[in-house]
Amino acid sequence: MPVRYLSDPELARLSSWPDEIADEDAVTYFTLSADDLAWLAGFNRQHNRLGVAVQLSTLPWLGWIPDDLAACPPTALDRLAQATSARLPRVQLPALLIEVDQMTRFSEEFTHAGGAQPRNPDLTRNVYASLIAYACNLGYAGMADASGISEDALAWTSQWYLRQETLRAANTRLVNAHHAHPLAALWGGGTLSSSDGQRFPQRGHSLTARAMSRYFLDEGTTTYTHVSDQHSTYGTKVIPTTWREAVAVLDEIFGNPTDLPLGEHTVDTAGQTLATFAIFHLAGLQFSPRIRDIGRLQLYRLGTPSEWRARYAHAGRLLGQPIQTQLIADHWDDLLRLVASMKFGHTTASLLIAKLHASSRQSTLAKALHEYGRLIRTLYICRYVADEELRRRVRRQLNKGESLHALRRDLFFAHQGHVRRRHLDDQIDQALCLTLVTNACVLWTTTYLADTIDAQRADRVDVSDEITAHLTPAQHDHINFYGTYSFNIDAELRRQGHRPLRIPA
Repeated sequence: MPVRYLSDPELARLSSWPDEIADEDAVTYFTLSADDLAWLAGFNRQHNRLGVAVQLSTLPWLGWIPDDLAACPPTALDRLAQATSARLPRVQLPALLIEVDQMTRFSEEFTHAGGAQPRNPDLTRNVYASLIAYACNLGYAGMADASGISEDALAWTSQWYLRQETLRAANTRLVNAHHAHPLAALWGGGTLSSSDGQRFPQRGHSLTARAMSRYFLDEGTTTYTHVSDQHSTYGTKVIPTTWREAVAVLDEIFGNPTDLPLGEHTVDTAGQTLATFAIFHLAGLQFSPRIRDIGRLQLYRLGTPSEWRARYAHAGRLLGQPIQTQLIADHWDDLLRLVASMKFGHTTASLLIAKLHASSRQSTLAKALHEYGRLIRTLYICRYVADEELRRRVRRQLNKGESLHALRRDLFFAHQGHVRRRHLDDQIDQALCLTLVTNACVLWTTTYLADTIDAQRADRVDVSDEITAHLTPAQHDHINFYGTYSFNIDAELRRQGHRPLRIPA
């Protein structure tokens, strides 16, 4: 008769990862030595090196290796991902833009504002230089010193070719190209997105700059960006820092020109209001915010309190004020027309939401919208509290936005990251240039991450999609943003295929 030495809880503990790892254990066991890195260099692709590194570090830590490598604690996985990302080729920012343009032809979207045909053979080079001058906050003088291109040429190119419509069209090309990339599908299907504001200090006076001591010593502006679950940025808007971010959430979603099949959106606390919940639901979209102090929010009910307390002895007591369903029914057609006006572009969502918030005390339509928002938010809070996978999905998506904030912050390095343009149109142009260069970096990194995966599979190494899904194209240590800029387009065009991968030292 077989003897059983372990109980069911003991077997479960030995077949799965611990919930967390102590900091000292992460440093002790998940720090790779020079010999470890040299051995891992024999594996051609980053995702495969990461999987082997997880096993190499886990064995001395636990004494065994769990089957589900993808469930490795994030702290340990992040340390290994940083160590194993050293295979990506190093690239200068101008060369990256040229290579991405070869993939997508985004430069074709930059047409002359007056319809003139380009005659300058250096026009494409000047467009690249102008984009970097805006995105890196160098200005014309800084870019002229770094590239040898005259300030007049940069100013003329920016004035006639870099406009909101051309920049948005070029960004759309990059987002669509990234969405079509097979590796991007491992990070998401393009159905989930998030939005968040990033604050930049302002140098000099501006009508859009506001003082807020929490973020700035003096004044600053906010760039509000929309990010897909594939790490691409599909929407960009400049707003005053004192604005409630919820006002700007819907504009880029309803006006989305990309191929992303958006169906769900998440924000932090500042991006949600009752009106936002209602409009998303009426538009057929799922709104899934992460709300701070969610336990303090009021839950609303349909029917009498006694009915709910009879059905749910504990949860029924949490339902407070009743929802005015008759008010919603009386204005149902108006609510549908309101959302249709936003969805089909007859007016901007930010304008309507701002008006509704301003008139909430006297407008019955605004009250009906808020009542409907109470219903939808109550249902969402119940689902959010009960569904752990929903909470994880929301947190992962918001973290993707934060990683892109870090990339944008490092790109916008000149003049200590201070916005120096004072007019709103100029600030929007600069924000769109920053978004375009950010998307170019993401697409380029995705392409070379895929190269590492393909090479590993060509060597008949089994590569796990679960491990690959933990990689991020927002990493940018391999991209050089600084120094002098050389736009050697002919040399890039002569190069065949992709760049060779690096071998870590």
